[in-house]
Amino acid sequence: MLDQPVSVAVIVGSTRVGRFAPVVAQWFAKQAAAHDAVVPSVIDLDDVRLPERLGTASGPDVDALADVTRQLAAADAFVVITPEYNHSYPAVLKTFIDWHFDEWQAKPVGFVSYGGQSGGLRAVEHLRQVFAELHAVTVRDTVSFHGAWSRFHPDGTPMDPDGCNDAAQKMISQLAWWAVALAEARRKHPYAA
Repeated sequence: MLDQPVSVAVIVGSTRVGRFAPVVAQWFAKQAAAHDAVVPSVIDLDDVRLPERLGTASGPDVDALADVTRQLAAADAFVVITPEYNHSYPAVLKTFIDWHFDEWQAKPVGFVSYGGQSGGLRAVEHLRQVFAELHAVTVRDTVSFHGAWSRFHPDGTPMDPDGCNDAAQKMISQLAWWAVALAEARRKHPYAA
């Protein structure tokens, strides 16, 4: 068992101008902070300067990414906040994921998605395949907002807080369980990809 609350890196996966991601991310960060088993930290990709080319070995962009890489490595679990763009997730999120490999291994990933009719669920299904390839474990329950722009008040609070708050707490509990189980497994038997 972990001796302290689970460290959860909440990744805000959109950098689009006029994005809705901060509203969803702020709501979720409050939900995570209210859960006694986790301590969230937010990585907003709008604040991360990603190198232009994958595989770049050095340079100021790679150096700037080192802090975020350390934050991912220190995390026990992850939650990805993603919109759905063209039936999938944003390119910047894929680039960010691809810049890292070891940091994801044998750790759980949860999802909070938003969008139009599908609520971002198609983006989540694509992300599940990507994280499986990275040897991460995705939790089953997902929080999704269908027609997200009409689901929040101007102050960023949900119009139907009971449903989404309950869904978030259930997903966070699953994430914390997997984080503890996988941390114990990694301690007993280091994971080999």
